[in-house]
Amino acid sequence: MRLSDKTYDILKTIQRWLPLVSTLYVALAAIWGLPLADEISKTLMAIAAFLAGILEIATANYNKSLNSEMERDDEVNLDIVSHEDVDGVG
Repeated sequence: MRLSDKTYDILKTIQRWLPLVSTLYVALAAIWGLPLADEISKTLMAIAAFLAGILEIATANYNKSLNSEMERDDEVNLDIVSHEDVDGVG
């Protein structure tokens, strides 16, 4: 799974805010008698956990692609060095 930077940033922001909103709603529900505090809180926390998983997978895939790009760059650099060594230049 590959996410654009903008999508990643938006999902990360939402994922960070959901536990705060959940806690706020539980507190306000207790004070003001708002409905379904437990259900809403658990739903928000489940969504936050799901987003954390998606973001973890996206981060791992991004890091994996960076590592493979660096390995390809290293192989190109090794080829250049070996050509210089063969030509006696360097």
